[in-house]
Amino acid sequence: MRVTSHRAGEAGDFAFTPETMEQAKQVMARYPDGRQASATIALLDLAQRQNGGWLPGEAIEYVANLLEIAPIRVHEVASFYTMFNLKPVGTHFIQVCRTTPCWLCGSDGIAQACLDTLGLGLGETTEDGLFTVVEVECLGACANAPMVQINDDYFEDLTPERMAEMIGDLKAGKPVPSGSQTGRPGSCPAGGPTSLLDSSESNVGQALDSEGSD
Repeated sequence: MRVTSHRAGEAGDFAFTPETMEQAKQVMARYPDGRQASATIALLDLAQRQNGGWLPGEAIEYVANLLEIAPIRVHEVASFYTMFNLKPVGTHFIQVCRTTPCWLCGSDGIAQACLDTLGLGLGETTEDGLFTVVEVECLGACANAPMVQINDDYFEDLTPERMAEMIGDLKAGKPVPSGSQTGRPGSCPAGGPTSLLDSSESNVGQALDSEGSD
C-alpha cells in the first residue's frame, strides 16, 4: 500500500524557539550589515530542524523577514538545494545515493530493499510518519559505495539484506551504527590496506631524512 502522511506543523504561524533564535543570532552576527542574505542557508537549516525535517511556506517567509530580504530570494534558495524539503518527511529520512559508483555497486538493490520492506514508492512516506525514501545524487562517500544517508548520518558498504535489517531495527527503536556496515575503517580498501602499513611518526621522519640526504 502506498500512502503519504502529512505531519504536524504544516499550517499556522512559524517562529523560532528562544533556543533556535539564539543560534540564528550567532549565525547572523558573522556577516556585516547589508550582507545578511549570506545567512539564508544556515537559517533555513535551523528552521527545517525545528519543524521536523521540512520547510513550510511560513518558515521560509519567517526567515526572509528575519533577514530583511525579499521572500522570493529565500524561496529560490529553499527550492534549489535538495537538502531542503518542501513537504513533510518521515522521522527517518532515507536518501539512497544513485550516482555512478553507488549504482555500479548495487544502489538499485538498496533502493528496492527500502521500498519492498516499507511498502512504498520513491518519495512517499509511511502512514505512521516514520520513514520517507528518496533517491539523490552523489553524497560524497564513493569509496564506500553503496551508501545511504538517514537524517544526518551516513551508512556505507550496504547490501539489500543489511538495508532491510537496518530498517527493522529503526522500526523497533534500536540504535543502528553509522559508517561502514562491514566494519572497514574509513575508506580503507575492502581487502585491507596495501600501502602505508607502518605510518608511525618515527618511520615517516626517517623516510623524509633519507630523501633529504640523497
